[in-house]
Amino acid sequence: MASVPANPGSPADHARALMAQKDSIEAELQEQITILKANNVTMQTPLVDPEGFPRADIDLWIVRTARKRIIELRNDLKDVMDEIAGALERVYDPTLPTPASSSSAGSTPPPKPFAKVEAVAPESPSAEAALQRGDLVLKFGGLDHNSFESSSLQPLADLVAASENRGISILVSRDNITKRLTLTPRKNWGGKGMLGCHIVPYTPS
Repeated sequence: MASVPANPGSPADHARALMAQKDSIEAELQEQITILKANNVTMQTPLVDPEGFPRADIDLWIVRTARKRIIELRNDLKDVMDEIAGALERVYDPTLPTPASSSSAGSTPPPKPFAKVEAVAPESPSAEAALQRGDLVLKFGGLDHNSFESSSLQPLADLVAASENRGISILVSRDNITKRLTLTPRKNWGGKGMLGCHIVPYTPS
């Protein structure tokens, strides 16, 4: 995977560089998938005939090369998505350590709720994560109440957009009991958005 400069400037600059890298990987990945489609095969299609001989109706070398590259690109994409999620968290919370730095252990105050779940759609990613209406969100990935300068939940939306098919650890308060859940945003689950829930800003009374 092509590397991002070790010192790209501000956290926002680093996040933008990673986003550009993600776009490049996705573009090449689509090119390799197109090669497979042109040969009428997928990643799982057998490359030998029923008698065990190499198939003569496809370009085996091109297909094998494309499959190998797709595996490499998918691994690269997963790595860069993980980096993007971390970079976005640092954009909205500059106190978080950078990947190259270490944090010292110390006592931290308990998290405060910053959002509330107003509704959860059936069979949605949120429902699969066991999120419920009325849950108070204490942490969402690396985001907490300090990550939000206003009533906007834009940092949360940015993190979700960068975390498709990647599990996000969230902490919620339900009936004064803290629960840790894993929410995996995804498209095409059958409803709107990548979460399938309605989350609104929450301010303790």
